[in-house]
Amino acid sequence: MRWNNCLKWALPGLALCVLASGETLTPPTAAQRTPRSSNMDLVGYNDLQARSAYQPILQKQGDRWIAYVGHHGGEAVNPQTGKMEPNGTSILDVTDPKHPKYLVHIPGEPKDRAGEAGGASMVRVCSGNDLPHGVKGKFYLLRALGNTAHEIWDVTDPAQPSRLTVVVSGLRDTHKNWWECDTGIAYLVSGPVGWRVPRMLQIYDLSDPAKPVFIRNFGLPGQEPGAKGPTPGGLHGAFSTGPKGNRVYLAYDVSRNGVIEIIDREKLLNGPKEPTEENLRYPVISRVDFPADIGAHNIIPMLRMSLSEFANQKFSKVKDFMLLVGETTGIECQESRQMARILDITTESKPIGVSTWTVPEDSGNFCSAGGRFGTHSTNENLPPVFANRVVFVAHFNAGIRALDIRDPYRPREIGYYIPAITDKTDKRCLGEGANQSCKIAIQTNNLDVDDRGYVYAVDRANTGMHIVELSGPARQAADFTKAVK
Repeated sequence: MRWNNCLKWALPGLALCVLASGETLTPPTAAQRTPRSSNMDLVGYNDLQARSAYQPILQKQGDRWIAYVGHHGGEAVNPQTGKMEPNGTSILDVTDPKHPKYLVHIPGEPKDRAGEAGGASMVRVCSGNDLPHGVKGKFYLLRALGNTAHEIWDVTDPAQPSRLTVVVSGLRDTHKNWWECDTGIAYLVSGPVGWRVPRMLQIYDLSDPAKPVFIRNFGLPGQEPGAKGPTPGGLHGAFSTGPKGNRVYLAYDVSRNGVIEIIDREKLLNGPKEPTEENLRYPVISRVDFPADIGAHNIIPMLRMSLSEFANQKFSKVKDFMLLVGETTGIECQESRQMARILDITTESKPIGVSTWTVPEDSGNFCSAGGRFGTHSTNENLPPVFANRVVFVAHFNAGIRALDIRDPYRPREIGYYIPAITDKTDKRCLGEGANQSCKIAIQTNNLDVDDRGYVYAVDRANTGMHIVELSGPARQAADFTKAVK
């Protein structure tokens, strides 16, 4: 039952309505039905066939800009085929961001798999011109297939994708992958049988996408087969700086007891590969274990930053930092709120926290607004227009938030955009059965940016994809002279 149907028969002044299932549904406020923004404007929108969305990735293919969006499990009617299809991958042409054109939907795992257990939530794309053994002129999509496999598709013609190969199957889980397009090395979050966690790291050489080559399995000590004692929380995802930076950053356990590792990439790829405790420690430069209320969802390195505050001092004028966000998983503030944190990693063996940022709850009464409130993710594409200057944070019911990070000791919010709900926005509920209470709220889930400076945010509650841009004074924090035209 859609929330607008509830409103149609709700009596004037009624605070909630009762659905056929017995659950109560609180009608959305007038504010939720209107976009709210500051220094950020809506450019374009697509409803993504009302599918719960996870990861958007932008890729320039010739003269076109293509958006690839991974979806959580579930199902919806594909208007292009008229058929009910399990959520998978949406592909859109966003060359004109004001008028995004939906090209095709690649179905994911079957309809009986819901949430993060189904769909095809993670996507990465590389050009065959960049991959060492790719076919020139081709483009390749790496995606997770539900929680059971990783596969590669030929998306040279994004409107007519074809599956090329399955990298690995028979898994217990998958999640957020990383693919180095210049080397072909892929860091896959997987759940192979035998490991003590459903999410750890599998590394493959995908320099020839048609011929995947397994390199090694990796994780925290205690996750490996045969280990004893407590099992550390699972891996969420990796960020690699490639052979030039020689670092891989790993984040474990998204909402509690988070762990981050700074890894020597060369040692990780070429060191001893048998998953013993000693070998799992070998490539680790440093590890940080956080308290119970801090999770580690994803990491953005902010390296070689020149700090104007310290320009006149003799030492420490240039420093390295890391931005870390956790994922808030409980709704209506039933768990610890996750936030953005910046750590100084100039001395990599001794990371130290320097600042924390969050959206003030009372700025929108977000705890009572419905759904999740807190950080989830940041953009992971770091084009020159934004790198080490502005980062964008998906903050669930607080929408898209833009942070000026030029002074890592004082991150400053410079803009936000909270999309309006639509008749497709799904409810989020507390409790069960007749005691269940539900609300409708935006759930900005993940986002990314393109080299032109546009921000693409997708919604967990089926609302679609919003394309926004900085406006007003906020544009001064970025460097649009470096934006691709």
